[in-house]
Amino acid sequence: MTSETSEDRAEIAVIGLGNAGLPLAAVIADSGIKVVGVDVNRQRCLLINQGKNPIPEEKGLDGLIEKHGGRKLVATADYRDAAACRTFIVIVPVFVDENYSPDFTIMQKALRSLGGILKKRDLVVLETTFPPGTTEGPVRDLLCHASGLSRDDFLLAYSPERIMTGYSISRLKEFPKVIGGTDEQSGIEAFSVYRRFISNLHQVSSARAAEMIKVMEGCYRDVNIGLANELFRICGELGIDFFEAREQACHQYCHIHLPSTGVGGHCIPVYPWFLIKEMERREKFESCRLLRTAREVNDGMIDYWMGRILEQCLKINKPLASVKICILGITFRAGVKEFYHSRNLALAKRLAEKGLDVYAFDELLSSEEVQRWGLRCIDPRQADLIFDCFNLRWLRAEDWPERDRAAGPSAEPASADCKGCL
Repeated sequence: MTSETSEDRAEIAVIGLGNAGLPLAAVIADSGIKVVGVDVNRQRCLLINQGKNPIPEEKGLDGLIEKHGGRKLVATADYRDAAACRTFIVIVPVFVDENYSPDFTIMQKALRSLGGILKKRDLVVLETTFPPGTTEGPVRDLLCHASGLSRDDFLLAYSPERIMTGYSISRLKEFPKVIGGTDEQSGIEAFSVYRRFISNLHQVSSARAAEMIKVMEGCYRDVNIGLANELFRICGELGIDFFEAREQACHQYCHIHLPSTGVGGHCIPVYPWFLIKEMERREKFESCRLLRTAREVNDGMIDYWMGRILEQCLKINKPLASVKICILGITFRAGVKEFYHSRNLALAKRLAEKGLDVYAFDELLSSEEVQRWGLRCIDPRQADLIFDCFNLRWLRAEDWPERDRAAGPSAEPASADCKGCL
């Protein structure tokens, strides 16, 4: 980056320009604040600085990147380019490992790099979803160690992202957002900064409370989707049309979510484990029974749908191994080109592992992209059986041209796989 005058210098740095960080940086820039975006992906940084949107499925982001990329929003892979900023917003992913424990590898690398440029009185705000207590504990400790500063030398707060992929811009501009500090002064300063670009902002008592708010939202969704999935299966056993019953059961005091192939994405299937693992560590197993059961119910929907697909295959006058099965939609949610914890993708792979003649088709993917996931692509009209993962329905090949995607991006996101909790 070229040298800047004090008038041109960025005020805020956003660390991480992924599906959550880039929309946030763009909204900040659109509020008239100059932003430095830091990301390890140099190609992504190049595109942004050229005014090109690397997340084309994100509604409204094209225009913001075209307008501000390389101007109000400058992307870089070098943390030193953000050294003059006084506010640092960190929004890089935390995954879970094979034992469902939080994996802080990416976050730790980002915080170590940030520590190298952190100064006294700087403000750091975390937006990544954490187990409650992470910001005031491990995050603060790592920043102190990496920067050489004491815990009172810098301000630290937490404000969880509350977006949904595909709708991030509108959520940032309209949806309620909370923020809380690790101490009173951090909370006040963080609220003062964020209110410049977030209109519906609410201050809470602490960073720990803000962390819990976001995790609670994910748990709520997971449990209620699990309830919908269980009621769906019970209705099938009793010969009842679930969707008819649901339509009349939903009213101002009752909202039954939609059933699904399971729950995918970076949020809902992950956050309950933060609380489950903490309660198990404390040997409070009775405190997380509902959360664990919901996880088991939702993950178990793959086995349920495998059975249903096999039943349909047996109705076709062909040897089972010769029935061409098309799984329609393998991303974790319709309209979003993401695969993390995709139950639809897992369903297709499990069927293939059983030796069935399985193919996949997704309107967002080329045949080469489908093949990269270890699956074969097919024109649905060439299949004997089409299972629409997003609408939970069977299609005939002759129906394909008249298909609709009623559960696509414009429909109720409470079914199945959802990025973002509300």
